[in-house]
Amino acid sequence: MAELDIGKHCQVDSCNLKDFLPFVCDSCSGVYCLEHRSREAHSCPEETVTRETKAAGSTSYPCSFEDCKGKELLPVLCPQCEKHFCLTHRHQDDHKCEKLEVQKPRMAATKELVQKILESKDGSKSKGRRGAKNAATAAKVALMKLKLHAAGDKGLPQKLRLCHPETGQALQMDDSLLSLLAHPEAPLHNGGNVILEYVDNECTGLKDVSDYIAQT
Repeated sequence: MAELDIGKHCQVDSCNLKDFLPFVCDSCSGVYCLEHRSREAHSCPEETVTRETKAAGSTSYPCSFEDCKGKELLPVLCPQCEKHFCLTHRHQDDHKCEKLEVQKPRMAATKELVQKILESKDGSKSKGRRGAKNAATAAKVALMKLKLHAAGDKGLPQKLRLCHPETGQALQMDDSLLSLLAHPEAPLHNGGNVILEYVDNECTGLKDVSDYIAQT
């Protein structure tokens, strides 16, 4: 009985097993058995070439930050130090940019100078306010001392009184301005006149009002 020619031998030299249902590699088009059907199992030459081509054609940019193993497919350049960094260390503060270190003291000095100017202005304003307050307080104290030790002419009358312009009668001290304006018999009613004069406490009025009449 003739042997049926079914199946094919595995192309791996160390195997050469005849498989009735062989596998064809989609990369190198080789025929392989079940054990060597994967590209890695039969060391597919096309897969190796493809990997080498991809490796040669692709470029990665390693991070320049110390002890960082990160890489980026696209360049991430620092505009100051012009070094490549990963996305994690792309900022100047993150990778401790050497250019940033030069600028920090300058910025700190400028900030300190501005702070001193602001503090000096605030201090001068507060000092001016304190000076004005102290001056006002000193003036009040001086006025109190002046009143305490002041002694006027004892011959002067003790009270400044309002007197009737015609009779010279001294008006009551407790009369309010409203009552002097509202009462019909009051001298200030409807725009009348009144005499303002110093009189003795016991005096009830002026004896002679002729000297108070306005000369026209």
